[in-house]
Order: sequence, then structure tokens, then C-alpha cells
Amino acid sequence: EVYKLTIKRNTVAIVTDGTAVLGLGDIGPEAAMPVMEGKAMLFKEFAGVDAFPICLNAKSADEIVQVVRAIAPGFGGVNLEDIAAPQCFEIEKRLQEELDIPVFHDDQHGTAVVVSAALINAFKLLGKSHQNVKVVVLGAGAAGTACTKMIKQLQINNIIVCDRKGAINKSRKDLNESKQWFAENTNPEELSGSLNEIIAGADLFLGVSGPGQLKVEDIKKMAKDPVVFALANPVPEILPEEAAPHVAIMATGRSDFPNQINNVLCFPGLFRGALDCMATQINEEMKMAAAQAIAGCISQEYLQPDYIIPSVFDVDVVKKVADAVVKAARDSGMA
Repeated sequence: EVYKLTIKRNTVAIVTDGTAVLGLGDIGPEAAMPVMEGKAMLFKEFAGVDAFPICLNAKSADEIVQVVRAIAPGFGGVNLEDIAAPQCFEIEKRLQEELDIPVFHDDQHGTAVVVSAALINAFKLLGKSHQNVKVVVLGAGAAGTACTKMIKQLQINNIIVCDRKGAINKSRKDLNESKQWFAENTNPEELSGSLNEIIAGADLFLGVSGPGQLKVEDIKKMAKDPVVFALANPVPEILPEEAAPHVAIMATGRSDFPNQINNVLCFPGLFRGALDCMATQINEEMKMAAAQAIAGCISQEYLQPDYIIPSVFDVDVVKKVADAVVKAARDSGMA
């Protein structure tokens, strides 16, 4: 009845502790407010969802889980935002287990959905088979983890993830629990070394790290027709004008360059679909459906090196994503 009679059916809580605000880092809950307000406006503008910024003066995972659990009855979904790794993994996991509404950490999964959509179209345009490509991911935080897990679902097996100390493999003894997952599930050839060694022969570089981490010399070592997704914001791992002469396809997280990989392509439609079918969770099937729907917004004949991902202002995206998410939710028993 609460979905019929109250605002619950159309509300999302945007929850942060201000520890990993886009491009600014650990600036605290007050300073995080403008970003959360902006996010709420995007929810409303793109999908008609009423989202509320909930900025918590809380430091421990226990506190955050407790607060979100307590306020959950008034919301149809929870969007976790700008919470630092590795704490964000624990918070999301616990809330997903304890609540009967979708809990979605957008910095992880929103990024992974849009990256997957761009990857699908990039390799389709270049005629490269997923089974034969080599992918190098720079950055083993929240976004790097979710992107890697989702790319693996696309039957891409040769993925090597690098952090500040180089390639993550089984022989490293300095790995925390979340990085241990990479050691066990990626880098099939057990490569070791720095990024500029690992990148040789790579078909795709995915940067979710920091500014200026990729050099032109690195790109020159990549496979024929290399693809570079440099997503650090506001300054990418390499600027498009530097990379352009040496890459087949370039994407960034910025709006002033082509191929903007922006989470706004995902989260409004994803939550619209989840709320519309009263989903209890956002599972892997729903995320993959969203990625395929975003990729499918550009038909094969319109794919271009500077147009592998739809514009954030493409009005069809939210509807197509929402419809795909509802279908996947019903098919997988989440609705």
C-alpha cells in the first residue's frame, strides 16, 4: 500500500559521507552538498525521480548502514555516492542484504554500465572480438573494481589491472581484500611490472585513476587500432589532443570532448525502471540490460570513432534504459 499511497514509489535517497567527492576527495558532508543537489536535479530532469541529498556526518561503515537502514521506509531506492573505497564496498553489501529496496553505488556500477556500453560499441565498430582483446585497467578503487567485474561478464578474459605499484597479480603480498579479488580473477598470464610495460599489445586502456598517468609512448606500444578511455575527472589520464594521432577511439568523462562516458546515461533510467516495477534489488542482469540498452541507442550504421556513446541529452536513453531494466527485473524475479 505504501507504494500506492505515498511518495515512496518515486523517491531516491542520495547518500554520501563526503569522503570521495568527484575530483575533490575527502571534503566532508557540507562541502559534498552541492554535488548531491546537482545529482538530485539530474534525477528529476532526466527521469522525473524525486531524489533527496542525504549528507551524513558519519565516519564508520556501521554508522552509515545504521542511518540508511533507519530512513529506508520513506524511499523507493538508495543511491550511494562519493563514499571512499574500500568502505563503500562494505556499506553497499550490507545495505543490499538488509534492505528490501534497491541500493546502488553509482560511482561503481553507474560507471561500469556506461563503460560497458562504450566498450561494446567501440569493439563493434572496430570489428574486434571480445574473446581476443587485451584490456588494461588503471585504478583499482571503486570504479575500477566494478568496471572490471562487468567487463568480465562480456566474455573478455584478458584483463590486467594496475594500481600505483603496477600490475596486480597473485605474487603480490600487499593486497587488501578488494584487490585480492583482482589477483584471483584477472591477469591470466600473471604479468608483473609497471603500466608502461603491461600496456604493450593492449586493445583497450581504461583509466579510472588520476591526471596525466598515460603517456603517448605508452599508447604507441598498444595493439593496432587502440581504444583509450581516460576517465579521470576533471583532468583525464591523457588529453584527447595528445592521444588523438595515435588512437582509433578516444573517450573521456568530460563534456567538452566527444564520447563523454557520463553516469547520467545510466542512473536516471536505471532507477526509473527499478521504481516502476518496485524492484527489491538492482542485480547484474538489470545492469547488463542497461548497458546493452545504452549501446543500442546508436545503430550500427551511425557508429563513428567520435560517436560510440549517445549524447547525455538524447531523450531516448532514459526510456530505453528504463524499459530494459524493467524487463530484466521481471525476467530475473526482482520486480
